This record gives sequence, C-alpha cells and structure tokens, in this order.
Amino acid sequence: MATGAGERYWSGQALPSVFKHTLLDKYVPQFAGMTGSIGRRVVYLDGYAGRGRYTDGTPASAEKILMVAQSQFERVGLAWTCYFVEQDPESARALGDVVAEYVAQGVTALAHRGDVQDVLDQVIRSAVGCPLFAFLDPCGLGLPFNRMSGLLNGERKKEWPPTEFLLNFSLDAVRRIGGHVTGQRNEATLRRMDDAVGGRWWRELFSNGVNDAAVEAVVAGFSERMSAATGMHLVAVPVRRAPTHKPVYDLIFGSRKAHGLWVFGDAVARATQAWWDTLEEVEVEADPDALFPATATIRPVLETVEERALPVITDNLRYLLHSHPAGFRVVDHTRAVFGEFYGQVRESVVRKAVKALHQQGGTATTGVGGTKRTRDLVVLPPTAA
Repeated sequence: MATGAGERYWSGQALPSVFKHTLLDKYVPQFAGMTGSIGRRVVYLDGYAGRGRYTDGTPASAEKILMVAQSQFERVGLAWTCYFVEQDPESARALGDVVAEYVAQGVTALAHRGDVQDVLDQVIRSAVGCPLFAFLDPCGLGLPFNRMSGLLNGERKKEWPPTEFLLNFSLDAVRRIGGHVTGQRNEATLRRMDDAVGGRWWRELFSNGVNDAAVEAVVAGFSERMSAATGMHLVAVPVRRAPTHKPVYDLIFGSRKAHGLWVFGDAVARATQAWWDTLEEVEVEADPDALFPATATIRPVLETVEERALPVITDNLRYLLHSHPAGFRVVDHTRAVFGEFYGQVRESVVRKAVKALHQQGGTATTGVGGTKRTRDLVVLPPTAA
C-alpha cells in the first residue's frame, strides 16, 4: 500500500472512502437538482460528519457537500440547509471550523456537537415542504431502528417532497457482535444490536457461529424490515478495502421514487470505476517499477462489463414488454431493466438496449434522437405507431 495508508483515518482518504465520497459526489447533487427545482430548497443531514476535512487538506464528505451547496446556490439559486453532527469533541471542533468557512460565504449550515438524535426533530421541522437527504455514516452501530424509521415516516412519509437516505451499515460491527451470540455473551452489546436492527430476530442467524451467510442475512433482514416500516425501496452496495477482501460495510440507499433508484444505480457504477482507478494509482505509487499493477490484471473495465450487459438488458426489456404489452417507461422498472447489472453499468446501456431491441423488431421505440432522458424512454410494442 502507499505510504500513509496505515495511518489514522483522518490523515488521508482511505480506499473505501474514495468510493463512498465519489458516490455522494455523483448522486446527492442530482438528488438536489431533481427534487429541489420546485421550491428551490433542499435540506441535508450528515449525522456522523467527522472533521469535515482530512489533515492533508483533502475535503471529506461534509466539506464536499458544502462545496456542492455553495455551487448550486451560486449557479442556479438552489438553497441548501445543511446539518452536520459529530459527537467526538476534537472532531467536532475541526468540523465547526470547516462549516464556519462556508457559512461566512453564505451557505446555510449548522455544526452540532453531540448525538444525531439531538437534532432530528429540528431537521424534520426545517424540511417541511422541501426535499430531505440524510447521510448516516457511523463508526459501528447507528441510529436505533425505531428512531430511524421515525425520521423517514411521519412528516416524511409522502412521496413528495421526497426523503432519501444513505446509510453505512457496518458489517465489521455485525461480525463482531454476532460472535457474542455463541461466545462470551455481553447482553448489553446484544441489546444495542437489537435496537439497531429492530428486534432479536438476527440472533438466531448466528446460532452456528459467525459466517458470511449470516452477515448477509442480517443486511437483508434489516433492509426488508426498514422497507416494510417506511414504504421505501432499499438497495445495498458492498464496500471493500481491496477487490479480494470481504466487505467492511454496505451502503444502504433508500428512496420512495423510481427516479432515485435509477440515478443511484448509475452513480454506483461511476463510483465503482473511480474506486478501481484510485486503487490502481495506489499500487503504482507503492511499486512504480511494476510492469503490470495487480489491479490492472483483475479490474473489470466498465466498457467491457457494459458489453456483457447489453444483450442481457435487451432481453430484460423484451420480457418486460411481454408483461406490459401496452408499453412501459423504463424508469418505472429500474431493477427489472438492469437485472443483475444494477449498479454495475451506466444508464447509457439501456438506450443502446432499446436501439438493439428495435433493430431486432421487438419495439417501435427507436431510442434515437428526441429530448427525453434515457430513464424516461417509453418502450412500445413493435406494432405501435
């Protein structure tokens, strides 16, 4: 690894953070642009904001969002109200300094030292009538299940104005706490996990010890329960330190809007490519004399993945047309359109798939020209005018 990769987290951006921050960069501004155009305002919550900036001067997630907020207000008049919360005193002081810089430049933002639960009611009041995005990135377990579902329900239950979230669900914490089920039990720790996932149901999954299947089942069970409690669509994206490593956490995204799922999947594909690029740069820096960095030999080139995905997505469109003979808008069936390639390929592949299906005589939709975004394409039966 490159020099400094083993230093304390805030000395520089680690590889998992590259993916996470790139995903925020590529998705959150689009969320604000898509949803904030009506009232010209959006509310953003970062519940575990850290210092806001790495000690090497690189912006962390909080400063990246502040930069977006400042830019969108100056360019299009979209006003952000930002809440950044951090409990650690030293990190909170550093965060407060970063936030103050942007407040002085006209950004509406609050840095709060304490627990994110302290500000939830204030955030909900502030977001009445406008979109809300919550980024929850705890080190370990985060909000209790009931508190989180409460944030997403009540005033935020409606489809409009939209509410979305991105949650760091720590798999390392699940593995560690899962070991208490059959090992040396710490009942207080087990109860904290109960609170986080919405009950004791997860304990049975570890009755035979800690294994990957049990960890994955906890993520799936949490997602199913949160989806049922809030009426939201949830998708989980695993994040690794290296390609052959187990995931250290899943980023769980929640939205009630079809457009949110579509744009998020496209952002995941682009963030993944950036992660691979950074990993290769790190390897070259660590061993500049290597003829072929290991990453270069194993990385999935995005264009190659999209070539494999094209016939699969074309068949998915054909199958959907059989199920919806009058035609359908692709964004309304995001997961079915992308199938196994959701989050792995960009949305441009879908337009190519529509064109391919048209050439095969499977749809009257050409996929050529027009002003429609790819996600708003309507796939019509071949006999349609």
